[in-house]
Amino acid sequence: MDAHADNYLARIAGAIAEPARARMLCALLDGHARTSTELSVVAEVSPSTASAHLARLKDERLVDQLAQGKHRYYQLAGSDVAAALEALLVVAGLPRPTFTPNTPPRLRNARTCYDHMAGTLAVRLHDHFAEQGWLAAEGGRGDYELSAAGAARFEQLGFDLPAMRKLRRRFACPCLDWSERKPHLGGALGAALLQLALKKGWVEQDLDSRALSVPPQGERQLRKAFGISPD
Repeated sequence: MDAHADNYLARIAGAIAEPARARMLCALLDGHARTSTELSVVAEVSPSTASAHLARLKDERLVDQLAQGKHRYYQLAGSDVAAALEALLVVAGLPRPTFTPNTPPRLRNARTCYDHMAGTLAVRLHDHFAEQGWLAAEGGRGDYELSAAGAARFEQLGFDLPAMRKLRRRFACPCLDWSERKPHLGGALGAALLQLALKKGWVEQDLDSRALSVPPQGERQLRKAFGISPD
């Protein structure tokens, strides 16, 4: 074993062992990102104490900090961290925590996020694209690039991918969803997806809010296009 490995293991164990930090890590196991304030409530500590705990967890590479506008969110630093925590919970015999959003149902299901789609439907589409192998992480900023299969599928849907790449904006990137706390698709590709969904009637824009509704024919078309249900 590396001479420094045991020391680092002890540091990691110490970071996890503090009760407030352990509660924070367990809360993040569901894959949803949370703010420092939310995690302070979970950990039953003051916001300032929570910030200090999160700094320690970030230093030990147990959590990542995500910036979304003026907000800062925290999530587990990867699947290895989640797997280690899951294993410890198995040893401890504790149930896995769940995330309960309090966003109004109309906005939670589907809505606009500036010029692209957000909400449960958008997160499901993002996850479907990833599961199909159409999206691949590229670059240090966490941007997405399309695989050959992904490019072919989006071109079949009528997307002008070369024109999107010429725009002075990111081509495709994850955008943290504030109700689901998981990523939906942003960038030029995400904006084009929303415009396609509106044009084809997969979703309909409310006149006085960001909410998007999914009419019955939209449900059928989404199943046909991607093999998923919006619910």
